[in-house]
Amino acid sequence: MSGSVAWAAADPYATALRTGRGPLFLRRADGWLLPLEVERWCGRADLVDLAVLDRCEGSVLDVGCGPGRLVAELAARGRTVLGIDVSDAAVAHTTGLGGPVLRRSVFEALPGEGRWDTVLLMDGNIGIGGDPAALLGRVAALLRPGGLLIAETAPVDIDERAQVEVVDVTAGLGDMTAGPDGMTAGPVTRGTPFPWARLGTPALLRHARGAGLRRVAQWGAGARCFAALRTRHASSAAEPPKSAALISSQRVRKPSGDSPVADR
Repeated sequence: MSGSVAWAAADPYATALRTGRGPLFLRRADGWLLPLEVERWCGRADLVDLAVLDRCEGSVLDVGCGPGRLVAELAARGRTVLGIDVSDAAVAHTTGLGGPVLRRSVFEALPGEGRWDTVLLMDGNIGIGGDPAALLGRVAALLRPGGLLIAETAPVDIDERAQVEVVDVTAGLGDMTAGPDGMTAGPVTRGTPFPWARLGTPALLRHARGAGLRRVAQWGAGARCFAALRTRHASSAAEPPKSAALISSQRVRKPSGDSPVADR
């Protein structure tokens, strides 16, 4: 059973999404903590998000959509969009915003494979599964030839794999110590460990080459960092993107209790 199942079942994460409040952290085995921006994720798309969404092309797949702010915004714009996430709480929140969403792993069968115009990996989701090369290869397979990946990267030059767990440290905030790239504290409520990765833009670009993705842009905004990459183009005989009507028919408005879950 993979680590992303642990993410999906992590009670602190589900609780935070249901309440829309933190504090919540990813905790490494050595006690180092990475703050998770629950309030921002559960809010409306901000100006930085909106600028990213303006770059999206055609149909959009939001991988690890979380509580669905980006899916909801794109849907409100009339765009063909689908969010996927393995967390029941994330799927429920996205559904509540009116966003089309599936409780599904990126590594499971998905609608529109090989025909998506844009895939989003936002909010650190380049870390999904703890294996960036495998994730980027999967994303390349989901995109149409010449399709666009927009990924958010860490604001530091890092290429890290680690076992992490989601923790709520509310009762231990007075003991927290800040470091150059995170914090340490004694966790109070924790989920089950799972594999995760953190990549800065240079590391993302290195891994992307092996997946046949080439950089077309990189930028920073509001202390966040992003890169846009494209798959290789194919001949004009390549199958066109799936129509909006067909993708719309794949929507799942409620999480399925028997839906299989693998890596987030």
